[in-house]
Amino acid sequence: MNNQTVRDVQDKILEVMKFIDKVCRDNGIVYYIMGGTALGAIRHGGFIPWDDDLDIFMTPREYEKFVLAFNSLTQDVFVLQEWRTTPDYLEYAKVRMNGTTLIEPNFKDRKDMHHGIYVDIMILHKVPSSRLVQRLTYYESKFVTLYGLSQRNWKPKTRLQAIVLWSLKLLPCRWMAKKCYERIYKYEHLTKDFMWCYWITPASFIKGLFEPNFFESPIDIPFEDTKLMGSAYIKDYLAARYGDYMKLPSAEQQKAAVHAWIFDTERDFREYLSCD
Repeated sequence: MNNQTVRDVQDKILEVMKFIDKVCRDNGIVYYIMGGTALGAIRHGGFIPWDDDLDIFMTPREYEKFVLAFNSLTQDVFVLQEWRTTPDYLEYAKVRMNGTTLIEPNFKDRKDMHHGIYVDIMILHKVPSSRLVQRLTYYESKFVTLYGLSQRNWKPKTRLQAIVLWSLKLLPCRWMAKKCYERIYKYEHLTKDFMWCYWITPASFIKGLFEPNFFESPIDIPFEDTKLMGSAYIKDYLAARYGDYMKLPSAEQQKAAVHAWIFDTERDFREYLSCD
């Protein structure tokens, strides 16, 4: 390895995010900092000290606008990686930086994909106010998540996860996953009587369900040496997602939050893959 630190990685991630932010502002595209990034902005004024990623939300409509804007640019620094370009990838995207390395343990054997330092773009969906429909959408989202994990040999954390992942490898689930995706996107037209949801993660049912006003229009949130788009109700969002969000996690939880198996801000990931 090298003598680089998580802070070095964070500086590169911020370069990626500043590029995304410029594309969005130049093209009238809305995003929201989310998860640990929103938490870091409020609790630390930027990155969580031990965190090695940055996450943003976009709605399906805003994401498609971003794809068009990104693809219209003439540049060779950044790559858009998504479920349509990378086989057996989950329903989110990454903007990665060429000439860098951030290889995650679950993807270390994937030589057919880009492994540069990245920013995650998560897709934020609408779901009707009906608890029954919400529950159904929640389980459909979890099925899609587990199916994706089963295809990339993700290491399960519990016996139940191991059994489910083993079963999914044996069953013809690709068609079912496609249908679940279609249903998850089904409610984007709603303008009232809806909630926001994001369950393509370990988030529980309640912690992945958000009030409509949380993501109506963004405001500028200070983050490191810049400002990023975030919810005007960011503290309400954080309370819904994390509870007491100002409380620091344990050392074990901090360690578990690290994504990188190998990182390098100066060398291309292909140099590491060729060493295997």
